[in-house]
Amino acid sequence: MTLVVSPQGETQKIGTIEQAFYWLRKKWPVTDHDRDLALDYVDAAMHCLVTVGTARNAFLSAAKTAGFMPGHTSAETPATF
Repeated sequence: MTLVVSPQGETQKIGTIEQAFYWLRKKWPVTDHDRDLALDYVDAAMHCLVTVGTARNAFLSAAKTAGFMPGHTSAETPATF
């Protein structure tokens, strides 16, 4: 998935669950319930306790509350984390 991470339109591709975990821990602009929940779900998915889809949905919810917008991706690009 690609997120628009700045008002200038800079984007960041999150292609692996490890990248999602890193961004949530080190680069996230807010610490709120949605971020904490996403961290829990991403960690659980890394340990095969929940599905990656569940972790992805939690990550997207946290991204929305952090002010990140989904970026445009090519229809031919396979889904990643």
